[in-house]
Amino acid sequence: MGVETHDIAGFLQTVHPYDSLPRDELDRLTPRFECRHVSGGDQIYSRGEPLPGLFLIMEGSVEVRDASGTVISQLFPRNSLGERGLLADGRAATTANALSDAILLVLPTAEFKRLMLEQAVYARFFTRGRTNDLRRADVTMRKVGELMSAPPLTCSPEDSVRHAAEIMRDGRVSSLGVVDGDRLVGLVTTRDLTSRVLAQGLDPIHTRVGAIMTAEPLTLSESHLGSDVLNLMLEKRIGHLPIVSGGRLTGMITQTDLTRFQALSSAILIREIASAEGVAELRAVTAKIPQLLVQLVGGNNAHHVVTRLITDITDAVTRRLVAFAEADLGPPPVPYLWLACGSQGRQEQTGVSDQDNCIFIDDSFQESQRPWFEKLARFVSHNLDACGYFFCPGDMMATNRRWCQPVSVWKGYFGSWIREPEPTAQMLASVMFDLRPIVGETQLYQDLQAETLAQASRNSLFVAHMISNSLKHAPPLGLLRGFATVRVGEHRNQIDMKHSGVVPVIDLARVYALTGRLTPVNTRARLLAAEDAGIISSAGGRDLIAAYDLIADFRLRNQANQIKAGERPNNYLGPYEFGDFERSHLRDAFVVVRTMQSALANSGSAPV
Repeated sequence: MGVETHDIAGFLQTVHPYDSLPRDELDRLTPRFECRHVSGGDQIYSRGEPLPGLFLIMEGSVEVRDASGTVISQLFPRNSLGERGLLADGRAATTANALSDAILLVLPTAEFKRLMLEQAVYARFFTRGRTNDLRRADVTMRKVGELMSAPPLTCSPEDSVRHAAEIMRDGRVSSLGVVDGDRLVGLVTTRDLTSRVLAQGLDPIHTRVGAIMTAEPLTLSESHLGSDVLNLMLEKRIGHLPIVSGGRLTGMITQTDLTRFQALSSAILIREIASAEGVAELRAVTAKIPQLLVQLVGGNNAHHVVTRLITDITDAVTRRLVAFAEADLGPPPVPYLWLACGSQGRQEQTGVSDQDNCIFIDDSFQESQRPWFEKLARFVSHNLDACGYFFCPGDMMATNRRWCQPVSVWKGYFGSWIREPEPTAQMLASVMFDLRPIVGETQLYQDLQAETLAQASRNSLFVAHMISNSLKHAPPLGLLRGFATVRVGEHRNQIDMKHSGVVPVIDLARVYALTGRLTPVNTRARLLAAEDAGIISSAGGRDLIAAYDLIADFRLRNQANQIKAGERPNNYLGPYEFGDFERSHLRDAFVVVRTMQSALANSGSAPV
């Protein structure tokens, strides 16, 4: 089946950075793409050969291998490949093979280089993170503190060996730090239980841990490198290494931890998702996301890289669940599109994520066909919840009949929200302006987004209401260079880094996108596009992006620290737990956001 130009145009509008290009540029660019159909197992290009251009996956999946033949990534629709070679000498730096039948779009090299020179948002996307990714992924270069994922389990030297074994069993660990008060005095492992207790015929009830432990074990501090861990383990032939600070046990690193760290990546998780045979396997993969977040944050990756990679996993889980559902229900009665909104739609998911989704159905839909879509929505949403993406508190999910409708109904929704922007309509419009296609017929959405942006930007009353709505979330600024923290309850003296931190910027970026008819959905991409389009000044744009980056980084680092401490991550941060320097910078970032909110409020439109 051929791919028409309008199919390519609709697809490109859902892919960053193409969704950030000016409309005339996108219209000019679309017919330049060459469409290639490849079969599963076909080689797309091999390492060292000249590249015809940049490859963009429209359908199917692709596997990329390095010079040694090791798989370094598995790519899916909307992923690009070949840019590394194009940015170097024009020759492929890797080898790429189709894992399944695929449709690839090829942008000629000349067009790729022209866009890199003429379109700043395009160049920023393909030159981001060009530092040595392998160095970041190398465990030997990471601080020991980044490798620890949970507080260590301990026992006393006076505890019985049996009690120590029970702690290990219940905690699913292979070693315990032996502490006397706060001081580390020894180490006991499952190997000690075998060789020093069972093999010696000792009574585990009456034998004390102090009699069989390794006293005064070798230790390292959190400031040491992973290379120090590896060197000690190899030289001393040990598999467990306590981490201490001032004589107090703060962590434990095992050979298993190092193996897990090196093996964990978003590409590997997505590969596991793609091959999963059931929901239980998907749940096992998503359980690894907290550790991936710790690893990505510990590697000093930018917040928008971390959240994009985490969201990619959610997208893959969603697509797999849809495939499971269709395999059970049979083919859909009419074409449809599953979309995400909220943080998944913006590709900004963190360690705390609910689900926000909906379904667009082709207008040939008959009400008698609704049971198929209800079963689809129920299966996907309930199993997303089982995988850790809890139900939306506001019921913004495809299981709600209101959000599972034909395209004509959706057009009516947006039209009524724009014509009559009462509070509920503003809230719904805010959520639904963050829609992003996940799986299905993307053309069902491509025209609606452009039409809606055009209608909304022309309606000055609606724009005014959206601006007013965007100012409801204020940065947490208190008097005398302090912070306005939560006053009562579980999170007393903390800041809500979601509603008071990132949401004010998300709301600003949405208004900029609305007034400028900008198609990106991601917050940072919207800010960059607004700056490029002159919706906000270069100085204001740079300051706001820098402020957003700092606020979002604080939020992610706090979640990573909570996970490492064995806690469930949340959005609350204690600002006074940081030093004066970091606290001052965080407050300055909130001041920038407040300033941009004031400018928007005073102008009645996006500030210039």
